[in-house]
Amino acid sequence: MTFGRSGAASVVLNVGGARYSLSRDLLKDFPLRRVSRLHGCRSERDVLEVCDDYDRERNEYFFDRHSEAFGFILLYVRGHGKLRFAPRMCELSFYNEMIYWGLEGAHLEYCCQRRLDDRMSDTYTFYSADEPGREEPRAGGAEAAPSRRWLERMRLTFEEPTSSLAAQILASVSVVFVIVSMVVLCASTLPDWRAAAADNRSLDDRSRYSAVPGREPSGIIEAICIGWFTAECIVRFIISKNKCEFVKRPLNIIDLLAITPYYISVLMTVFTGENSQLQRAGVTLRVLRMMRIFWVIKLARHFIGLQTLGLTLKRCYREMVMLLVFICVAMAIFSALSQLLEHGLDLEASNKDFASIPAACWWVIISMTTVGYGDMYPITMPGRILGGVCVVSGIVLLALPITFIYHSFVQCYHELKFRSARYSRSLSTEFLN
Repeated sequence: MTFGRSGAASVVLNVGGARYSLSRDLLKDFPLRRVSRLHGCRSERDVLEVCDDYDRERNEYFFDRHSEAFGFILLYVRGHGKLRFAPRMCELSFYNEMIYWGLEGAHLEYCCQRRLDDRMSDTYTFYSADEPGREEPRAGGAEAAPSRRWLERMRLTFEEPTSSLAAQILASVSVVFVIVSMVVLCASTLPDWRAAAADNRSLDDRSRYSAVPGREPSGIIEAICIGWFTAECIVRFIISKNKCEFVKRPLNIIDLLAITPYYISVLMTVFTGENSQLQRAGVTLRVLRMMRIFWVIKLARHFIGLQTLGLTLKRCYREMVMLLVFICVAMAIFSALSQLLEHGLDLEASNKDFASIPAACWWVIISMTTVGYGDMYPITMPGRILGGVCVVSGIVLLALPITFIYHSFVQCYHELKFRSARYSRSLSTEFLN
C-alpha cells in the first residue's frame, strides 16, 4: 500500500463510530473485498472511491455503515462463528451491508437464507452497494473522462440488454439471429429439406454439396449469422476491461465453441477439396456444423431465466455433487440386487434384459427418476418388489437436496432481476439529468 501515513504499521477502520485496528499486511489479503481494496489505493482520490472519508493524521478510514452489522460480519470472516442476521435489524438492511463489504447470500446460515428469500419475495426489493458506472468515470482524470464514459456505455450496451435503447435493439437483433440459426439447423435435418436441396444433382455433386457450407440457401444464412456473432464477439473483446477475464467467462467460451466449428469446416473444405478424403471429412464437417446448437446458450445473455439457471448451478455445485453421489450409490445397490433376482438365481427362466449389472443400471436410473420407458422391467415377484422400493427410494433421494437448490434459485433470480432493474434505473436517471 503506497498511500497513507508513512511508517504506520497499522490502519484504523472507523465503521459507524466503531474503530478497528488492522495491520497493513493483514489488509492486503483481508477476506472482505471492500477492505482489501484499500491496499491498492495510490492516492486520496482512490481511497475515497472505497470509503466515505479519510483522516490523514490518524490514518483512519471512515465508513458510514451499520457498526453492529459490520461487527457480525467481522466475526464471521475471522472464523469466530457462522454468519447470521444481527438482532433487531431488517434482513434486507443486513443483506445490503453484506453486499457492500463483499459477501453474498450464500455465506449466510441456511435458516437465515430462508428468511432472506421469504423477505425478498414479499417485498420484491433488492439492494446493491454500487450503482453501475459510478466508479469508472471517477477513476481517471478530467481528460480521460469522455473516452472512459464512452467505453463504459459501449460495455453496458453489449453486456446489459436493459441498460439503454441501443442495448435492447442490439439484444433483439442477436436473439433474432440465434432463432433463425436454430430454425435453419433444425429444418436442414428434415428429409424433405434434404431431398429438395439435392434435387437435380448427381451423386458426386450431392456429396460435395452437403460437405461445403455456403453453397445452399441455408449455408448463406449460416454465414450471415456467423458473421454477426463473430463481429459481436470481437467488439465485446476489444471494449472489455480485462481481456484475460473476458476469455475465461463461460458464456464467452461458449461463443467461441459455437463460432469456431464453422471456420474449421471452411478450412477443411478448402484443404480437402474434392479428393478421396472428402467423404471422411464430410462426417467431421457434419459433426462440427451440428455444434451450432451451442448458439442457443447465447440466449442466456438476454434472458434472466437462463442466467438464473447458470448462477444456481454455480452456487449449488456441492448440492449437485451430493445428488449425483446419492444416485450413484443407490444405482450400484439396486442394479446388483436386480441382476441377482432377475437373472442370477434362475438361469433357465432368467430375464435377459438384466443379464449384467451395467444393463441393470439403465433400469435403475429410469426407475429412480420415475421415467419408466418400459423397454425393460422385472418379471419375478422379488424383482417387482425391489422395483417398488427403487422407485420410492429415488423419489426420496432426489427430493432431499431440492430444498437447498430451490432457495438458491429464488435468491439468484431476485439478484439478477433487480440487477437488471438497477441498470434501467441508472438509464432513467441519466436521461433525467
